Amino acid sequence: MSTDYKNLENAMNYEEKDLKAKNGMFSLVANTLLMLLGIAAFIYGIILLSNGGTNMFLGVILLVVGILYSFIVGPILYVGLKVLKPNEALVLTLFGKYYGTLKGEGFFFVNPFCVAVNPASKSTSSGSLGANEPVAKDKVSINFSTTQLISKKISLKAMTLNNEKQKINDQLGNPIVIGVVVIWKIVNTAKAVFNVDNYNEFLSIQTDSALRDIVRLYPYDSFDNDEEKSLRGSSLEVADRIKDEIQSRVNIAGLEIVEARITNLSYAPEIAAAMLQRQQASAIVAAKQLIVEGAVGMVDMALEQLNEKHIVDLDEERKAAMISNLLVVLCGNKDPQPIVNSGSIY
Repeated sequence: MSTDYKNLENAMNYEEKDLKAKNGMFSLVANTLLMLLGIAAFIYGIILLSNGGTNMFLGVILLVVGILYSFIVGPILYVGLKVLKPNEALVLTLFGKYYGTLKGEGFFFVNPFCVAVNPASKSTSSGSLGANEPVAKDKVSINFSTTQLISKKISLKAMTLNNEKQKINDQLGNPIVIGVVVIWKIVNTAKAVFNVDNYNEFLSIQTDSALRDIVRLYPYDSFDNDEEKSLRGSSLEVADRIKDEIQSRVNIAGLEIVEARITNLSYAPEIAAAMLQRQQASAIVAAKQLIVEGAVGMVDMALEQLNEKHIVDLDEERKAAMISNLLVVLCGNKDPQPIVNSGSIY
């Protein structure tokens, strides 16, 4: 990680606070019963006021208490009821300050004045999400002319980012087309919400930037040196470097990069044909080299065995002729045509 990213992360270091919420079912039942008692007090207060007498003061008190709780306090307390599914969280603020993060599946009751915050759920005036923002299946939406209500819950599941393919120059300056898929998840909800404007867009941009920085350090393929690292031959190592580079950039957003893998790798269309010819030529040269090495070994073995078994004594000129004939037979692209000599070789 560069020094700038370290300084920025230290300056915006939000520690996540786990919120200990009350049981939502108990709060729901208790608040409902109190609201029913408030309605009963409201009705009984009206009765006392209508009868007059010394109970008018008590009637006024019951009437006020019934109105306050049944129509004001009770409905407000219902706002504090929250339902969370597995691997979901709510980041809550109270009057602009970070209040805590509610995690864990269940039915909870929190301070009704707390507000859930999730910048990744922003909607445009047309009611559509940003290009890189995933649409949650449990999204709650109410369509008006210019607004859309979207769930503020934050998913803690492992998610997939698959950006569009990019055209990047490799170490040798050759344009290549490459694409990566990133598996990520949120590990610090406070950083994800408060340190960046939209963690989905932030991750997408940082992935593209890290991909460019890493790819330009490697050639697409190593033609002359097999030990040289290349994008095609060392894809796992390159993917690990891309993962580490992305992780160093998104720590500030409280994200963890689980895995990064190259999904597409090819030369750009404008040079693909030329590079294919080069690869074919390299393969042909390598194959020819292997054939020649094998042919020389076979000729050497043939001469050695002829000499050891004294099958025939050959002078240097005849050895040269034999070597030439054997190399032609072994290295030729076509099957040799035999010629039978019925007389002397001279």
